[in-house]
Amino acid sequence: MPDDLRIVLAADEAVLAAWHDITPLARNEFICWVENAKQIETRERRIRRTAEELLEGQRRPCCWIGCIHRTDKEISPSIKGILAKSKK
Repeated sequence: MPDDLRIVLAADEAVLAAWHDITPLARNEFICWVENAKQIETRERRIRRTAEELLEGQRRPCCWIGCIHRTDKEISPSIKGILAKSKK
């Protein structure tokens, strides 16, 4: 887990409890979402939103295509198209 995300999670007991309440796969998706940010401002915003979304009861990152590291299902054609465009 990235140190900057760990610090934010540990700073609030309710956020940390919500973090421990979600599945390992969901935690991985939040981590991937944070690490996928290209700019520091985006990364900081995603870390802040992670804490906010956990407190709101969300169990996955909002408005994100999903972790590309998942091995339990194939990436959908629409996501493959988005990933292909982002690599160009």
